[in-house]
Amino acid sequence: MQKRIMITGAGSGLGREIALRWAREGWQLALSDVNDAGLAETLKLVREAGGDGFTLRCDVRDYSQLTAFAQACQERLGGIDVIVNNAGVASGGFFGDLTLEDWDWQISINLMGVVKGCKAFLPLLQKSHGKIINIASMAALMQGPAMSNYNVAKAGVVALSESLLADLHQDQISVHAVCPSFFQTNLLDSFHGPNQQMKAAVGKLLESSPITASDVADYIYQQVAAGEFLILPHEQGRMAWKLKQHNPQALYDEMAAMAARMREKAKAS
Repeated sequence: MQKRIMITGAGSGLGREIALRWAREGWQLALSDVNDAGLAETLKLVREAGGDGFTLRCDVRDYSQLTAFAQACQERLGGIDVIVNNAGVASGGFFGDLTLEDWDWQISINLMGVVKGCKAFLPLLQKSHGKIINIASMAALMQGPAMSNYNVAKAGVVALSESLLADLHQDQISVHAVCPSFFQTNLLDSFHGPNQQMKAAVGKLLESSPITASDVADYIYQQVAAGEFLILPHEQGRMAWKLKQHNPQALYDEMAAMAARMREKAKAS
């Protein structure tokens, strides 16, 4: 029997590359996004890569759309074996500049979208004893400056994943939390925040990364197969996480210094 995987945010970037990585193994794919054109392109590439499946437009803020997506997976694929909660958006700005609307927007997609995805697909995963792959970020572990709403949302995804690891153990559902650092992607297409300088700075980091979304997807595939819970695709990210575990104060001091440099640069420009 062919294995079946669901991916949100599959219309571009990491979501598309995850789809292609699993497609190369011959999986059936259920792909969702709010970008219809991107979804159609992903499905075309999936079929060229050796997989097949279907697409369904889905806004992860709307639980009824996610439950409809789960129902479509049951009807069209007979169930689901793996879900990938990947849909996400970028944002930034110092805490004092972020509005409560900025916070609501970020939490509703990057955190509650994952909560709702897990909830909507849980009945299918209980039947298949499947896997949950939640895409968080190194921001969940490192909390860089001028990203508080993004940091909090992604840290929530890791905390949710750790909670599900315990709660769903009896259902034989495995859980994985992925924390990539910056990599070459179109994440900034969704950037939302008061500071366009922040968008430009993050853009430079994305462009300078030697790691592509395809590399990240391949690493995720390997680590999920190996049964790893916390998946850190970047060597620098793994080193930073070890530093924080060993000497958290050193990291806090560096983040404070980085924030000061960012403010000085903003004043000078």
